[in-house]
Amino acid sequence: MSDPSSSGSSSSVAESIARAARAAFEQSQLVDVSERDLALRAIRQVLEGKKDEVLKANKADMEAAEELSSQGKLSKSLVSRLDLSRPGKFDAMLQGISDVASLPVPTGQVTFAKELGPGLDLHRVTCPIGVLLVIFEARPEVVVNIAALAIKSGNAAILKGGKESLRTATILSQLIAEALSKTSIPPTFIQSVSTRSEISSLLAQDRYIDLVMPRGGNELVRSIQNNTRIPVMGHADGICAVYVDQTAVEEKALRVVVESKTDYMAACNAAETLLIHSSLLSTLWPKLASELMKNNVCLRCDPSTLSAIQDIPESSKFVTASTEEDYHTEFLGPTLAVKTVNNVNEAVKHINSHSSHHTDSIITEDEKSMSIWCNGLDSANCYVNASTRFADGTRYGLGTEVGISTGKTHARGPVGLDGLVIYKYMMRSRNDKGSTIADYEKGENRYTHKDLVKGGPPF
Repeated sequence: MSDPSSSGSSSSVAESIARAARAAFEQSQLVDVSERDLALRAIRQVLEGKKDEVLKANKADMEAAEELSSQGKLSKSLVSRLDLSRPGKFDAMLQGISDVASLPVPTGQVTFAKELGPGLDLHRVTCPIGVLLVIFEARPEVVVNIAALAIKSGNAAILKGGKESLRTATILSQLIAEALSKTSIPPTFIQSVSTRSEISSLLAQDRYIDLVMPRGGNELVRSIQNNTRIPVMGHADGICAVYVDQTAVEEKALRVVVESKTDYMAACNAAETLLIHSSLLSTLWPKLASELMKNNVCLRCDPSTLSAIQDIPESSKFVTASTEEDYHTEFLGPTLAVKTVNNVNEAVKHINSHSSHHTDSIITEDEKSMSIWCNGLDSANCYVNASTRFADGTRYGLGTEVGISTGKTHARGPVGLDGLVIYKYMMRSRNDKGSTIADYEKGENRYTHKDLVKGGPPF
């Protein structure tokens, strides 16, 4: 039985963290937006100077994670995501900070401007969402990615990484706070928490927290969605598909399919399903299958694709019959579900009913098929002749990303700066006596609703 006093303590701590984040957010709104880039440069400088300390903490996390993995208590895909010492990864994390700093400020942009009537102007202006609660698994660089985007967009953030990355995430958060303490952005603008009990309590802080953004597996996301009144933005799975159409060029198909699956199998934008046009069963499909097996990919095939490659020597080792469940599965490893379809419409129908609406690609030379694919798919990212691995905020030029959203409110696809702002309406009366609705509905004036030049903010 849980200790009631412990529960109360967690709730009190969570409320204190949330209140501090809200206070930091409100204070930051009174600071000139140019200070945000100064804060980002300060963070990069501190992290560069403390690289050895960060990698030392990450090494300790990796050693503990590998031990758990050897015991079957942690998946290899999570261990892979944890490693910050992979060639170029630390530098890429730092570059992400600079990339975000170089982007235009997303707040204060006028997206709608009208004269409602003589002397009365209305502007819709982008502004920060407020306080973000971001929950993620394994990848410790997410701490820095999110901090950079949050600061640039003017949002305070509370971060919770997986327990397997606790040491790395903790030191990164401490270094970010250290850097912010040298700027006019409050150090509590970016905070981190480390326990599940704190998260449970934070999910109840809808008075102070405006948006929850989970980055992780289906179980994590569903649990959060079911346990908070705060709006949740994110995706539960990355069940991505590649469809090889009748007119596909062999070289394009081989390159795109193989990379989509094998480049980084633990990524949410790695291909998990391969759809093959029935006309290619005896021509292109065996070549694709052979190439995938050379990359140690296990193929779970429907009867048609299974029959077409049974004569390939390696098939006895890598090929098995598929089940319906395979087409709903995010494998996050060297397994690919394969199915035959008769046309692009059938491919679209299959993906819309089986995928997670994340990222899907068609290999084709037919313009009509391209159009049907991009217009018919109910996915956040719809590609033609391109690897699914492009679904990433950095590759999109967003600087970096907070995550990828498959939802249909506010933001969709890789969520960068634009996905971290909302808007407010600003009205200004230029009339000597101010303005009332009676002036336009009962007096001599009338609503004009004339478009104004958007320009900058009205104040």
